[in-house]
Amino acid sequence: MELNLFLMLAAFLFCTGIYGVLARRNGVLVLMSVELMLVAVNINLVAFAAFTGAIAGQVFALFVITIAAAEVGVGLALVLLVYRNLRSPDLDNLDSLKG
Repeated sequence: MELNLFLMLAAFLFCTGIYGVLARRNGVLVLMSVELMLVAVNINLVAFAAFTGAIAGQVFALFVITIAAAEVGVGLALVLLVYRNLRSPDLDNLDSLKG
């Protein structure tokens, strides 16, 4: 397979993730969109590592997966706290939490 196919797939996934972050109001969907962007970055790293023969891209992909897992834990905790206080995961209502 060609490198261009992987790059086009990653670009599509990344653009879809950016659209999700900018257009969604639900906190969980925003987190899913961020994860989609991280998957696109991982595809790029592994594709370049496979086509150049270096292992560094795969090692960086493992680091990105680890950071993504930590980001999900912190992000879901924040969404749960917002839901507990506002009874809605809608991110537009966060300005009412100013104290």
